[in-house]
Amino acid sequence: MVALIALPFLFQSQDDRYAFTAEWYDPNASLFRRYELLYYPKDGSVEMYDVKNHRTFLKRTKYESLHLEDLFVGNKITVFSRHLSLVDYGDQYTARKLGSRKEKTLALIKPDATPKIGELVDIIINAGFTITKAKMMMLSRKEAVDFYVDHQSKPFYNELLHFITSGPVVAMEILGDDAVLAKTDEPDSIRANFGHDGIRNAAHGPDSVASAAQELELFFPSSGGRGPVNSAKFTNCTCCIIKPHAVNEGLAGKIIKAITDEGFQISALQMFNMERANVEEFYEIYKGVVAEYMEMVTELCSGPCIAMEIIQPEPPKTFREFCGPSDPEIARHLRPGTLRAVFGKNKIQNAVHCTDLPEDGLLEVRAVR
Repeated sequence: MVALIALPFLFQSQDDRYAFTAEWYDPNASLFRRYELLYYPKDGSVEMYDVKNHRTFLKRTKYESLHLEDLFVGNKITVFSRHLSLVDYGDQYTARKLGSRKEKTLALIKPDATPKIGELVDIIINAGFTITKAKMMMLSRKEAVDFYVDHQSKPFYNELLHFITSGPVVAMEILGDDAVLAKTDEPDSIRANFGHDGIRNAAHGPDSVASAAQELELFFPSSGGRGPVNSAKFTNCTCCIIKPHAVNEGLAGKIIKAITDEGFQISALQMFNMERANVEEFYEIYKGVVAEYMEMVTELCSGPCIAMEIIQPEPPKTFREFCGPSDPEIARHLRPGTLRAVFGKNKIQNAVHCTDLPEDGLLEVRAVR
């Protein structure tokens, strides 16, 4: 934790702000820069202090895209297109108020329940958890053996290995108050509603803090490894991205459910943050064509998004029609049942991006895989 003596403004009233130590990777200098970030929940404003150079980096400014629930150690946030990792609490007050009961754990959706991923994501969000990582994966037999190492002596062990490698799983890192304890009970209710039997039981959650850490390391390696391979098929596909504003508003599960209810198959999925330079390249086709190009770029790199590979015959055309016009107001009049009509707010925050040109479906899926 950074010594408070170096940060005199931290001695302001403790009842109206929270402090964090944040890091940003500077690609030009190839180094991490450290900041103290202050968040004022009363008006949603932020302030940043450059620790190394002992100077204010960002004066207190209202920033509506950042919310109190986004602020926890280990999370990645975006402040004016700069991706920051929250690495520590800035003072004891913040640690005591926000960090005392926060835990990370794994939520695993098994192959039999992946068609119901939208409903399961919605259950997790409505239970008060924050999804900080998510990826649809295919487990190899070795990875399955590592995952089920404690079940090797069980009579159903081989059947368990066969099942967990029979199709894609969705691994999620979730954070919440006493998350491990809560997830010990949560899978039981999910299994009752979505499971089929003792093997095909829809979901898994670790039963201890130690198990949670071990299992998260398997699916989301901290060493920088990729973990299990994603489940993308790269054929007859199109790309859909749930935009940061929709993720932040807790709409991801509802949007995913709407997609699968319409008959589309989600064959790959991953949550991540996009760098501005990558978004500019991704949206290059709209540059000079769409007046809102820069605002579109800013939105897509403003926080975590969820990218999906969608499969169906003629997917770019049929899925684009299901997304609706880019302006939600027009969509609500002309195509009221489309994704943007139901979940969009305006032309920038219109819930989802989808591939426009049939020939770009595979290109966009590969770009965000």
